[in-house]
Amino acid sequence: MQRFNYVAMDSQGKEQKGVVEAKDQNEAIALLRQNNLFPQSVTAVAGRKKVQLGASVGGFKLPAIFQRRVKAKELMVLTRQLATLVDSGLPLMRGLRILMKQTKNKTLNEALGGMGTAVEGGSTFSEALSQYPRIFDHLYVNMAKAGEAGGVLEQSLNRLAEFLEKAEKIKNKVKSAMTYPVVVLFVAFGITGFLMVKVIPQFEKVFADLMQGSKGMPALTQFVMDFSKGFSTNLPFMVIGIVAIVVVSRLWYKTKTGKLIVDRFTLMLPGMGQLLLKASIARSTRTLGTLMQSGVPVLQALDIVRDTSGNAVIARAYQSIHDSVKEGESMTPPMERSKVFPAMVISMVDVGEETGALPNMLERIANTYDDEVDNAVDGLTSIIEPVMIVVLALIVGTIVVAMFMPLTTIISGMSGG
Repeated sequence: MQRFNYVAMDSQGKEQKGVVEAKDQNEAIALLRQNNLFPQSVTAVAGRKKVQLGASVGGFKLPAIFQRRVKAKELMVLTRQLATLVDSGLPLMRGLRILMKQTKNKTLNEALGGMGTAVEGGSTFSEALSQYPRIFDHLYVNMAKAGEAGGVLEQSLNRLAEFLEKAEKIKNKVKSAMTYPVVVLFVAFGITGFLMVKVIPQFEKVFADLMQGSKGMPALTQFVMDFSKGFSTNLPFMVIGIVAIVVVSRLWYKTKTGKLIVDRFTLMLPGMGQLLLKASIARSTRTLGTLMQSGVPVLQALDIVRDTSGNAVIARAYQSIHDSVKEGESMTPPMERSKVFPAMVISMVDVGEETGALPNMLERIANTYDDEVDNAVDGLTSIIEPVMIVVLALIVGTIVVAMFMPLTTIISGMSGG
């Protein structure tokens, strides 16, 4: 008989730790299930090697901040490849070795090597994953735990791959919608700044010589010239002020209150707010549905969704749902009280709970909102493009008109003379 350390969730969603005696790991898992416990990790008491992530130079381990990050696309490809290898019947260790040979990202390659060593030393796959939190988040680790506990790791990896692929697709859609206006605004500010600093001061010198003794500049021209003078004089202070505002804003956003206020404000933005809300709902419902389909207890799944929602308002809503479910309530009442979720989402969750098909219903909600995000991005892009062109034309056009008005005055004066 062997002794196994275990971490498991009870029927109320509370974490339980202890030691169980069994002939092997499978028997230990079966014993825990007989006691109404959902195993998260079951490991032999014998010592195991633990490998930590960290690149080294000359034997010196570099801090994590200096290591190359693993992109979401790289993790998505790795997960799909590993799922395919395991699903085809290849042993996990061999799959990790194959991926290690073909992975070009040094950080990910080192992680695969460390995971292989950990698994060879007796760790479970999920435990090996948990040694690299900068690469594999709570969602990833818990999906792997659920797959191991249920003996369906290949299914969990396939679900993870599908989840990451859809999440990457929706993230790219939202990014593309926000990139265009940012680029146009940057170009508009660049052109305006160049005109204010370089062009308008030259016109001012010309007009000062030509309009001596005249009744003065037109009001619009004078306003533009005064603005140009103030802009050129205060440009260094403006740059310092903008940098200071950005730094202070980022620091403030890292606080709990700041993040909540900013995230609530972004959800209220015309057009963009609804797009971000739909994207958050699609991501969170897909995460929750995927976790529940993999066998993760609902309370633990809600905790993971709260931590990976990416929006403080959505996270607070899921915390409220978690607290209510923990007290024996269904999900629908706290969803209504949060005033975050649309009526359609609440109704579909209600139907899913009544029919016992909540994971499938959450998947349908996510698919529906993915389509709505696609349509919203296309619609928003089609609206933003002409609006930004008009704004840019107004800025440049106003400056051009202001510079031509004194010329008409000069020409009129010359013809009158």
